Order: sequence, then C-alpha cells, then structure tokens
Amino acid sequence: MAVVVIAAAAVSGAAAADVDSRGEQVRSSRQCELYSRVIGRSGRVDVVMVVSIARRIFIATFTLMLAAPFGLGQVPSPTPQKVHEDKSSTSSIANDDDDDDDGTPKKQKRGSWIFAPIPVVSPTFGSGLIMAVGYVFKVNPEDSKSPPSTIGGAAAFTSSGSRAGVFGGRLYFSENKYQTAFAIGKGKANYDYFGIGRIPGREGISTEINQDGWVLFGEFMRNFGKRIFIGPRYQYRKLTAHLGGETTPGGFEIPVIDLESTTAAIGFHVQRDLRDSTFYPRKGSLLDFKADFFAKPLGSNRDYQTYSLSYSGFRSLGTKQVLAYNGYGCSVSETAPFFDLCFYGARSTLRGYTAGEFQDRRLLAGQVEYRHELRYRLGFVAFAGVGGIAPQWDKFRIDKVMPSAGAGIRFKLNKTNHINYRADFGFGRGGYTVSLGVSEAF
Repeated sequence: MAVVVIAAAAVSGAAAADVDSRGEQVRSSRQCELYSRVIGRSGRVDVVMVVSIARRIFIATFTLMLAAPFGLGQVPSPTPQKVHEDKSSTSSIANDDDDDDDGTPKKQKRGSWIFAPIPVVSPTFGSGLIMAVGYVFKVNPEDSKSPPSTIGGAAAFTSSGSRAGVFGGRLYFSENKYQTAFAIGKGKANYDYFGIGRIPGREGISTEINQDGWVLFGEFMRNFGKRIFIGPRYQYRKLTAHLGGETTPGGFEIPVIDLESTTAAIGFHVQRDLRDSTFYPRKGSLLDFKADFFAKPLGSNRDYQTYSLSYSGFRSLGTKQVLAYNGYGCSVSETAPFFDLCFYGARSTLRGYTAGEFQDRRLLAGQVEYRHELRYRLGFVAFAGVGGIAPQWDKFRIDKVMPSAGAGIRFKLNKTNHINYRADFGFGRGGYTVSLGVSEAF
C-alpha cells in the first residue's frame, strides 16, 4: 500500500500509475451500509441512498466550478510564419499587442500550471481533500517532436487519519528519442480488505487494515523507431501493515512476512505510442507491457514477479466526438504479497468497484468510452465494460463476471493541451463509485 494521491497531470500516466498502490481511489468497503441498491427489498425507494448520490453529484459539480480558474498559462505555440512589413495602422496595432510598454517583445510563457482540488467523501477515509498541482512544459521549446513533459505533486488528508504526499513526473526530450518517469511518495492509509477471490454479488467479510510506508520509482526508455520505446525500471518500497482492530472471524489475516516488508524490483517497460496527444487523444493507439522482478538480492524480503499488458485505441467520430476503448490484463506469481495482487478500484481499470474488494492473481478487463465535447469547456462521457478475476488463467468463472457502466462530466483545465478535470459515476454489481481526477481514465 503505497500512496493515496492523484498527482495531477504531471503524475498521470507516469509514476503514480506505475507504482502499485492500494490506497489510491479507495471508496467505501462497507457494502451493506453504503452500496446497497437504491431500490430496497421492500420495493420502495431508499431516500437515504438517493440523497447520498445527489450529494456526491453536487460535490463533483461544485469541484468542477472550483477548478475553473486554476488552468493557468499556455504552452508555447508553434513558431509563427514570417509576415511582410506593413506600416498601416492595423499592422501597428498588432505589433503593439506583441510588445511591452517599453517597446520590448513579450516573453512567451514556457508552460502551464494546473491546480486541481479533489474532495474526498468516503466512509472508510472520512472527509478530506487531495490537492494536486502540475506543470506542463517543453524540456526544449524548440523541440517540435517531443510531447509536453509534466512534473507535479499532490497531498492528501482525511478525517480518518489517512495522509499522503507524492512528487513525480514524466519527461520527453531529444526530439522524442528518450522519455523518463520518476516518483517518490510517503503516506498511510486505513482501509477495509475483503480477502482474495471474492465472488461479486455475495456478502463479503472485510478486515480493517492500517498500512503506511514510502516508495521510490524510476524508469528510462529509448525510442527504437516507429515510436516503440523500451527501457529499464526500478522501484523500492518500505511498508508496514497491521490490523486496525480485532481479527474478523473468517476475515483476511495479514501474513507475518507482510507486517514489515521491503520490496525492491528491477523490470522493463515496452511501449508503442501512436497517439496524437498524451492528454486527450483523438486517434491512434497505446500499447503498454510492464514486467517487474522482485528479488532478495535487490533487498526485497521475498521473490515474485508482476506483469501487466494494456492496449488503448482511439477513433475520431467527428470534430467533437471520440470513441475510446481499452483492454487490460494482469498476472502475478503465487508468492506475491496481498498488496501487489491484481485488483479493481484503482487506475480506472473498471469504474464502479472499490479497491480492496476484488483482487486475485489473474485479472482481465475491457471497456469502451464515448467522449463528447460541449460548449464552455465542458464535456460528457459514457462508458461500459466487463471484467473478472481468477487464481489462474483457466479458472475464470461466470459467477465472477463483473460488469460496469456509467457516465461522467469533464471540465477543460488547460485549452492548449486539452487537460480535463473529470468526475465519473460508475455502477458495478451491487454498488457504485464516484471518482474525481485529472486527465482521462485511459
């Protein structure tokens, strides 16, 4: 359980997504209290649940309004074409606009600041706030081939005592020949864990776990042609975990080896990035394969491996519409600790499920999303997906199929790079989630 943060546009798609963390986006785990259906067994509407959903919608909408003035600055635009000199009054006015009062040319801003306040309303964490800040810029303003780079950080705190902070980024340079990502974070999280292999739709047995620690991550990749990047990665984590109360009968028990654990891994990352934008792609695709090898000679207290494969495609349906789709698979070895299993509820694998409820050693998920841009910086999305978990690839079961559907709203924080603030309302089997963040889900 690493860090409970969303690191704005800077950390999006970089280190926060690479470091496996359970505290991220954990909502409620008490299914019987807050994820009961809107229509009760008696057939009448549950007024409390309706009010709860309405409150979350209001908070999401209010947050979008709050974030409106926080997309500041502009990334430098392409070098303008040279124009012929003209001594007309129109030309003089144009030149005056480009100069300061003393006649010197205005200095172009190198990048854009992004500020994103993200409220937290969770019965597990209580009420709180995630404050994220990012800076989007070009490492070399003359480099027209490299995508914009991002650096940033975030801090989170809630009334339950959960705290976290992270700093990281992803840099592109040398005309898109190299890219690197890094992150360092520290935090603690209190959450409910429902064990391994829970069957959706059945009442689960939760165990309260308190976990804290710090994490260090870094990777470096080189473009080997045709926008295929390959490179090494490294991560180191120092974690502690203990039960938040008495042992729950029939609930999950933390293995002794995981009460105080150190994990260290060297791995590799293969990426083919054909997107036309890293923040809001309208066409192209992104293929990601990651493998991490945790080993005792590196300082880890156990040997195991983790693998993940993701493919995202994007198709433009017009000037303001995009169809996006994603497939994701995860696999870990038998000796992987409970906090490094494949799980739903983070990284938007399937919206509508909370972290800590559904995890196992194998995971498959697919989803499709329709995106539509509206007026006044606003946007709308609708999504649906399906997935499942299993202990082995040949052990997937029909009763563990996990459907997902929902909709969301967008607010454009930065026009130049089309960086969105998003609020998604996802529904799964027996529950729902409200997730807020910066940039698209995938």
